[in-house]
Amino acid sequence: MTGPNLPRPIPGSNAISSGFKIGVSTIGTIPPFDYWNTVLAQYANSPIITGLIADFFQWIDKTEGFDDFFDAIFNVDTAFGYGLDVWGRIVGVSRTLNVGAGTFFGFAQGQPGTQPWNQGTFYSGASLTTNFILADAPYRVLIFAKALANISDGSIKSINNILMNLFPGRGNAYCTDGLDMTMTFTFTFPLTPVELAIVGQSGALPRPVGVAATVVQL
Repeated sequence: MTGPNLPRPIPGSNAISSGFKIGVSTIGTIPPFDYWNTVLAQYANSPIITGLIADFFQWIDKTEGFDDFFDAIFNVDTAFGYGLDVWGRIVGVSRTLNVGAGTFFGFAQGQPGTQPWNQGTFYSGASLTTNFILADAPYRVLIFAKALANISDGSIKSINNILMNLFPGRGNAYCTDGLDMTMTFTFTFPLTPVELAIVGQSGALPRPVGVAATVVQL
């Protein structure tokens, strides 16, 4: 085990480094609990009581467990799997999105779900479900965006900030007010079906009540 204050172990060696002091050097990223803080001064010189407390602490020491809990669940920057699911419930955003089947190549004029050459793709058969489960990395970004939306004032500037955090390095993405109870989310880059579901379903983008929102891809 290594840390900021611990020397790195020699490859192939299982021995504890000479720089590590048992009972003094830190193990993990949080300091171990000092059970001596729970011992009253009048009992500090009792070898039986202090021995029982020391043994009890050794048997139930949860320092490593708390360290793992902090990394896997409590810290949203390092949480994964179930930990991110917990954060999703806290901020109010789901990992599962409903992604439409899309449009396919077809010949019928005006038939919904059909597109001409160079626009529609060949139909590959019906999928079992249109639900899509986000991986940890994009879900973490969505959690941060939804957390920002929860404290947003609903202004154009705030919504644009959320858009740039959702799609960093992709190009320009901005929101405009139509001044007629409509608003438009404009993207200068193509969105995948999953990203369209994030924009339209996740709730990460604030939208005033009664205002219609449309998505435009340039």
